[in-house]
Amino acid sequence: MANVLMVVSAADSLTMRDGSEHPTGYWAEELVVSHKTLLDAGHTVHIATPGGVKPTVDQVSLLDDPAGGKERADGFRDYIASIDAELSAPLVLAEVNAESYDAVVMPGGHGPMTDLYKDTDLGQLLIAANTAGAIIAPFCHGPAGLLSAVDTDGKFAFEGRRLTVFTNEEELNGGTGPNTPWFVEDALQEKGAIIENAGAWSSHVVRDGNLITGQNPQSSEDVAKEVIKALQQ
Repeated sequence: MANVLMVVSAADSLTMRDGSEHPTGYWAEELVVSHKTLLDAGHTVHIATPGGVKPTVDQVSLLDDPAGGKERADGFRDYIASIDAELSAPLVLAEVNAESYDAVVMPGGHGPMTDLYKDTDLGQLLIAANTAGAIIAPFCHGPAGLLSAVDTDGKFAFEGRRLTVFTNEEELNGGTGPNTPWFVEDALQEKGAIIENAGAWSSHVVRDGNLITGQNPQSSEDVAKEVIKALQQ
């Protein structure tokens, strides 16, 4: 079975366009569903964050409506509680050796827009993983982390690669709205990524070689399943 590194944002807020602070973190469904799906398939999953800080769950993602109902919200809370020891002592991202992992998975929430997108340790890890052909699988806002993968010459490691990401439409109509400080879709496109999005709020996964991306929270399980499939090849 494979070793999977799950890189999670350590941020608990996002500075908005108007300068206000918006509470955030990781999105419960994305971490829980991908983590559980990978574990159930027999893979080992290690969680890492910048600085080894315990990640913060976005409280909105635990409300009944955003979670898809009370039963799902309760299930997310229970699962997060069941892995609290691991979440409380994550690996320090700067100390992780990319060679130790067959896949790097990055769930979203708005947290990556605060820290992962500019984290040089993550950038070096992603470049190394990509060079080695390891699976790299960010989804929803997780692809913001790809922006960190810039080499010493300023070249974006994923230029020309096909991927999907939380869309501008989804951000404006169900995310943080017009006050969003920047749009991940636009930023990736400006760096040279080829964006292939589908309808809002529907599961959509794009695979381009070792790069597997998902568009939104609804894509969480399908991304994990595609990672599992890729690890078997």
